[in-house]
Amino acid sequence: MSLIPATILTGFLGSGKTTLLNRILHEEHGQRIAVIENEFGEENIDNEILVQETREQIVEMNNGCICCTVRGDLITALGQLAQKRRDGELTFDRVVIETTGLANPGPVAQTFFMDEEVATSYLLDGVITIVDASNAMQQLDKFDEAQRQVGFADRLFLSKSDLVDQEHLSLLEQRLKRINPRAPLGRTDFGHAPINEILDIRGFNLNDKLEIDPDFLKSEEDHHCDDHCDHDHHHHEHDHSGHHAGDHTDGIAAFVFRSDRAFDPARLEDFIGQLIQVYGPRMLRYKGILWMEGASRKVIFQGVHQTMGSDLGSPWSADEVRGSKIVFIGQSLPRSIFIEGLQQCLV
Repeated sequence: MSLIPATILTGFLGSGKTTLLNRILHEEHGQRIAVIENEFGEENIDNEILVQETREQIVEMNNGCICCTVRGDLITALGQLAQKRRDGELTFDRVVIETTGLANPGPVAQTFFMDEEVATSYLLDGVITIVDASNAMQQLDKFDEAQRQVGFADRLFLSKSDLVDQEHLSLLEQRLKRINPRAPLGRTDFGHAPINEILDIRGFNLNDKLEIDPDFLKSEEDHHCDDHCDHDHHHHEHDHSGHHAGDHTDGIAAFVFRSDRAFDPARLEDFIGQLIQVYGPRMLRYKGILWMEGASRKVIFQGVHQTMGSDLGSPWSADEVRGSKIVFIGQSLPRSIFIEGLQQCLV
């Protein structure tokens, strides 16, 4: 059986990866794609946004695509998908892996060369990086992860370019080309990008990646740390994306608000507005599924910094336990103020 092509989709928090995944999962492109997605933090929100009608771990879409929520190590998830394909339990042509917004894509790509089972089942086709045109300059200044995501890309796509002027866009494009002159630069508007520029690009050139990180193919035991390394050599906890949990710099942390009571819409809107006004620059990413008083449908809520939006999700089913779940990812956010304030917005 031929190797399964795999694409790594990366990009900083809020860049638009889930929007692009939604398109890949629902468009009639004639390809059967298994999408593995995961999230940094205590809870997975994206799976509820992508697949709102089911609670299963692996979901087949009406166009033949598959959405898989990773609940363990990436190597295990890839192995299970390949085995189900061999056994005839699942039918798919390729895999797209969404990394978390704070991930270094290097270790994810490394999986395809360091693990024998994965290497004999999959072919890494390319690393696609989505860059948020409206926030990328600040993210590249502050976060090594954002620079790594650009540096490892085989193709770069600018999202939200309509939110900035041409001068800003030109400066950003120049900077991206300085960081990674090998990656073609395209645009994606509201998740629209040519599928043939994302899949089957045969873009992953291992020699190029070794120029970026000479230690790329070294095993965990062979890794030599420098003054900037924050590895704990006595114990490593890995998250779903394949990078070390806790390796997040600049005080980045995630926390979750949950409630089984409905929100008062007016109070919630006022409080979220106050949070954004005070803490917006430090609120890297926030997203959630909300239960609003008097609403028959879920409300999908998400934002980046001071930019926030919401949309109606699927209807609440008769046997479904209603509740809200919001994930906040940010720099030194006062968790108690957020949690207590949201509690005051409940009915």
